[in-house]
Amino acid sequence: MLLKMPQKLLKTAHFIELDSYQHWPVLITQRIRLYTYEQIPLFLKENPFITDGYRAHLPSKLCLRSIFMLSNETVNIWSHLLGFLLFFYLAVNDLTSVLPASGVNREDYVIYAIGLFCFQVCMLCSVGYHLFSCHRSEKTCRRWLSLDYAGISVGILGCYVPGIFYAFYCNTLYLLTVLSLILAVFCAQVHPRYLSNDWKRIRMAIFCCVAGIMFLPRILVMYLIAGTAFLFYVTKIPERYFPGQLNYLGASHQVWHVLVVLMFYWWHQGCSHHAVQHSRSCPPDEQQLSRTDQIMS
Repeated sequence: MLLKMPQKLLKTAHFIELDSYQHWPVLITQRIRLYTYEQIPLFLKENPFITDGYRAHLPSKLCLRSIFMLSNETVNIWSHLLGFLLFFYLAVNDLTSVLPASGVNREDYVIYAIGLFCFQVCMLCSVGYHLFSCHRSEKTCRRWLSLDYAGISVGILGCYVPGIFYAFYCNTLYLLTVLSLILAVFCAQVHPRYLSNDWKRIRMAIFCCVAGIMFLPRILVMYLIAGTAFLFYVTKIPERYFPGQLNYLGASHQVWHVLVVLMFYWWHQGCSHHAVQHSRSCPPDEQQLSRTDQIMS
């Protein structure tokens, strides 16, 4: 059958799995087909309360093209794509206008840039996963999911670096310890077995521990935003109580996305205040004070 098809049609052909026939040619004209929960591959079945609007079996080119169509991933894609643009704008504006006007040191520029860069990486990793989660290759989908988890660690690192830098500026050992912890978590998340069912509890424990260490020293509002976002993510509320009615708008993962952007923006605003107001003169330690007293006496 494929040999009889004109070459022009073959170039536009899109292969999917249909019943017992694999790689059946389906011609794509203008619209990309959406599937129900029962029709999608097993590795995409994560939320049974989202019953329709799934993209599946797509090659990379059509995955990219699907960014402009309405599906149950549209809000997830665009919420973090707009989040990336927000933090990119803040990086350009703050590094070229806000910080120079405040007269901060060179170190502030580096720390500030690291934080905003990490936020942007987190946003792009999330966009990439939700855009290519419909890929016809399960291996490709798993790789993007792993990259999405790694992006979360990078985003947390973006909160750690400026926060600990200003709060514990004179304690380099504490800063290095926390950065080592984040690096270890990142390495674990890119491990091939990290996404397996055997490591499901480990994944949840790692996320909770790292997030908990991060938010304990932070203000209550930051903690509430993070806790609320995680609650939506785990419980799958509200679609749990309205199955099939929130397929395209209002689902828990969409709420999670919006709250993550809000959380990063809230943290960025707090770091902006510290970068401008914080005094960078470290007080001498007790040993240095005693030595100074002996010299003076």
